Amino acid sequence: MKDYIIHSEWKVIEEGFNPTNNRVSESIFSIGNGHTGQRANFEEKYSGDSLQGNYLAGVYYPDKTRVGWWKNGYPEYFAKILNAANWIGIHMEIEGEELDLATAAVRDFRRELDMRTALLTRSFVATMASGKQVEVVAKRFLSMKQQELGAIQYQLRSLNFSAAVQVTSFMDGDVMNEDSNYDEKFWDEVEKEAQGQEAFLCMRTKKTGFYACNGQHTRLRVDGKALDANPEVLQKEKQVATVFKLHLKEGEELLVEKFASMTSSLHYKKDVMMAHSKQAVQHAQQKGFDQLFAEHCQVWEKKWETADVEIKGDVAAQQGIRFNIFQLMQTYTGDDERLNIGPKGFTGEKYGGVTYWDTEAYCLPFFLGTAPEKVAKNLLMYRYKHLDKAIENAEKLGFYHGAALYPMVTINGEECHNEWEITFEEIHRNGAIAYAIYHYINYTGDRQYLAPYGFEVLLGISRFWAQRVNWSEAKQAYVMLGVTGPNEYENNVNNNFHTNKMAVWTLSYTLEVIEYIKRDHPYLFEEMIQKWKFNELQETAVWREIIDKMYFPYDEQSGLYLQQDGFLDKEILPVQQMNQEERPINQNWSWDRILRSCYIKQADTLQSFYWFQDEFDRETLTRHFDFYESLTVHESSLSPCVHGILAARIGRPEKSYELYLRTARLDLDDYNNDTEDGLHITSMAGTWMAFVESFGGMRVKNGQLLLDPFIPESWESYSFKLNYRGSHLEIQMSDELKITNHNPGSVSVTIWGKEYELVENQEVVLNKGIKI
Repeated sequence: MKDYIIHSEWKVIEEGFNPTNNRVSESIFSIGNGHTGQRANFEEKYSGDSLQGNYLAGVYYPDKTRVGWWKNGYPEYFAKILNAANWIGIHMEIEGEELDLATAAVRDFRRELDMRTALLTRSFVATMASGKQVEVVAKRFLSMKQQELGAIQYQLRSLNFSAAVQVTSFMDGDVMNEDSNYDEKFWDEVEKEAQGQEAFLCMRTKKTGFYACNGQHTRLRVDGKALDANPEVLQKEKQVATVFKLHLKEGEELLVEKFASMTSSLHYKKDVMMAHSKQAVQHAQQKGFDQLFAEHCQVWEKKWETADVEIKGDVAAQQGIRFNIFQLMQTYTGDDERLNIGPKGFTGEKYGGVTYWDTEAYCLPFFLGTAPEKVAKNLLMYRYKHLDKAIENAEKLGFYHGAALYPMVTINGEECHNEWEITFEEIHRNGAIAYAIYHYINYTGDRQYLAPYGFEVLLGISRFWAQRVNWSEAKQAYVMLGVTGPNEYENNVNNNFHTNKMAVWTLSYTLEVIEYIKRDHPYLFEEMIQKWKFNELQETAVWREIIDKMYFPYDEQSGLYLQQDGFLDKEILPVQQMNQEERPINQNWSWDRILRSCYIKQADTLQSFYWFQDEFDRETLTRHFDFYESLTVHESSLSPCVHGILAARIGRPEKSYELYLRTARLDLDDYNNDTEDGLHITSMAGTWMAFVESFGGMRVKNGQLLLDPFIPESWESYSFKLNYRGSHLEIQMSDELKITNHNPGSVSVTIWGKEYELVENQEVVLNKGIKI
């Protein structure tokens, strides 16, 4: 755990330059706009340790899986969002000496990310080897208004010299992914050109054939006066630059403004990309930095209006949740159903930027509560559009008759994970996708999504579950063999409770959906029977038998549902009895030792208890929470939020707060010593869940919004916003509860067990169920 980020309500601040933290900071201070993303690399040269990262949404490469063996059905590649051309480069040379913070003496270093406006600012004073001193202030943003544009202001002041200065503003497409399985470079140059203050570079990915075109316009001012410069053009393979030469006097300030465009063939035809890039750059430089930034800020202001969470009395908690919300909003905007949310977003290479079950389990609730309904719907449509691929994936593993197995990891619908125990066995992801359909409809009331989109996905998944189980004569029950649950510290187990539970629940829910379609859309149902060759009577009879006779491992003596068969054969030692210096165990223990231990990476059995908590009484929830929480090391970023919500449900506010703070500051404090690889974007949605569902007590049950709020002892007050069925609610909690509906119409809300009808602009004030 690190603790060098200064606590602030709206800003993320680093003071002092420590090169050992640089990769962590590059992740933390990343910026993005849903279209593109950029790690917080330096504009000037940096010869120290760094992970260069510029990413274009949806542009990927199928990197050959690096294994020495192959099995039938095994993915041939691991898809990854590529490191694209570096557009931020502004190298500075003073009398031939390069400005490089790895070799200069640095003081007054400050890096600041303003979360309200997504502006990244960096300042420092550097003394170069020659003794020359410069003061630098660099600002940049990626436009949320025009998502293909980025802008930089780079100010350099001479503190003790008059000398020749050379400014090289460049774009570099000769990049690679650090995690390339065979050290390949994935880009080929298509064309480039440069003239005057502008330069353009078009690249093409190998294999997948995506095109990406970058453009730049660079202009200089000295003490506010435009520099009448005729820059030189420098061109190398996959690189293009404009080089400015000037003389800078002591005390003078040089301002470099750089406007850049980043476009891809995901959005434009290949033959017009260069022309469009030129048009975009011209548009940007004509508007200028200040106007572009003002327009960008207006978009961010609207986002915060519906998504902000305010905490009084706890700056660490406040900064943590705003940071999480900020990163989520700049990673995914929901305006393109072809895109999804990678576990690291645009902040690093790990996990390849591809889609996991994290989206359905964690991200969907956040966007349901904070964004227009279409944003969450597009996340569902992403999976619907991949249904045919999910059926192909299942066929590769021997399934048939339209059974669908959604990939554990994907970019285009194909499975592309390269670890067998995950690729073949973590089939609980199918259940998460089914649950997301239910969650969306329960929250929004949009039952029309079921006809046919939701129904078709549920049918394919249900067919998979019906084929994946088998009958055990010994147990006289259906069992599920050879799986890996959410707890990846167990592989190839039998009868994982969560997996079995998701199978039974999906089959039950699909039966409900069939009755709805038959009743409300009979003609469509007949079409679906023909399209999918659905034998309702025969297939649903099998489903009902599985529902009635599914086996769940259970220990009578303890009254516990077991994570899987044989779990109690392990030596059960609570986490607190471990040698804490050996944590995290995934960085200190052998994999063999981890697999034989009782320790749990993340919520597994408790994931089911979280999703289906209304099926269990409080005593049962408490018994299972106490047992599994004591064995959970939370070495998955997805874990603390689920445990924290359950802690609140069973009346453990202190534990709920502890787990909330861990998930809220997971990356800011680098809890698991892995932030340098990129931020944990998808688990950040779990932070919002942990806040709203723990402290706000928010749930939707049978289409009814429920609130059961409480406030942690150390807080003065808190408030959050919630979009729900056309209403925009503001919930404020201190020694009393205020809830306001800011939208037209009315909405029914059950608060502390009592139902209230809120009309437009009505404020209800309550004190634990007593209206004031």
